Amino acid sequence: MLMDVYFEKMKETLAVIERTQREQIISAARMVADTLENGGMWQILDTGHMLMHEGVGRTGGMMALKPILVTCEVNNPTRPRFIEGRPTIYYTQIPGFSKFVLNRANLTAGDTLIVGSVSGYEVFPVDVAITAREMGVKVIGFTSVAYSQTLTPRHESGKRLYEVCDVVLDNCCKPGDTLVPCPELGIEVCPSSGIGASYLMWALQATVIEEMLARGKKPSVYMSNHAPGATAHNAQAKKTYLELGY
Repeated sequence: MLMDVYFEKMKETLAVIERTQREQIISAARMVADTLENGGMWQILDTGHMLMHEGVGRTGGMMALKPILVTCEVNNPTRPRFIEGRPTIYYTQIPGFSKFVLNRANLTAGDTLIVGSVSGYEVFPVDVAITAREMGVKVIGFTSVAYSQTLTPRHESGKRLYEVCDVVLDNCCKPGDTLVPCPELGIEVCPSSGIGASYLMWALQATVIEEMLARGKKPSVYMSNHAPGATAHNAQAKKTYLELGY
């Protein structure tokens, strides 16, 4: 069954992550711990499908990780029509837009920023990483190196996300991202990048917590709202986070 092929291929991908990403996770965790210990902030800006929701505000997750949410929408409720020669342009393709975003974000030198993009070749994530580093912010990239290497960079620098970060965490998906051949459709199905990125995210958070505890710092962590004592725990943890930044 296709389900069984998916199970096997996904387990293989996670095994590759475990085998190849340990040192990068440890380096990234130390970077985050340095930031939090020195009063900085840890933030995330993801152009993909999962990390802004999976890594933020979850039970067992750190309160210190906060998202930079970008909404860019034009409302023009006219009747539809075709306009020849006008391509659709997304904010990820607009040069310079990252400077506006990071200027509006609560981000400064000494902070750490996760930038997520599976393909890593669009203008926006690359520009965000470059601009953030110019501001003195440390950048952790979440991407697929193998996939990105097959794509032509759209940023004016000629670089992709994995080439402009301080540390890169590779979700180890292959080019195209899918795992399961489906001859009847003529394509493969079932991507691995979302689960791979989530796997990396929680490995990173676990390692940051471990690093902070080793430094004598007790990070604030969410407890499930459904668990006994959660209200008191989360209220105290939030108070500590607001006072200490972790």
